[in-house]
Amino acid sequence: MPVIFFLLWIVFNGKVTTEIVLTGLPVTALVSLFSYRLTGYSAASDLKLIRNIPLLILYVLNLIREIAISASAVMLMIIRGRAPEPVIIEFRSGLASEAKNVLLANSITLTPGTITMFQEGDRFVIHCLRPEYGRGIDDSSFIRLLRRFK
Repeated sequence: MPVIFFLLWIVFNGKVTTEIVLTGLPVTALVSLFSYRLTGYSAASDLKLIRNIPLLILYVLNLIREIAISASAVMLMIIRGRAPEPVIIEFRSGLASEAKNVLLANSITLTPGTITMFQEGDRFVIHCLRPEYGRGIDDSSFIRLLRRFK
């Protein structure tokens, strides 16, 4: 987080000079300490995030792939004139972390043909345009990747 704050300091100042760098270092250190105390965030959280960057990149690539596949399926449904057969699916993700469950809920909503209607803890209620769009959602590639996050 201190690195991000320092980069923002440089961007907001619009140039890099010795004065800006020397002023920015203590200012960003103080802002980091303040944010750590205010939010309960810690340097250990930064290290955990850094260790998960490869998985995060893999997750984003998987999300893009799933969006493309789902968009194609919805597009073919429209082109072929197939009527939607909306279904509501309820399942449990089995993910303990609230952050992982929220990420899963947003990923499902970003995927065409599915919308997260309700999410509380690891309980999800999903609306799908067709029944096949929701098959296997409780053991999807999203959930398998999120289980690997530390």
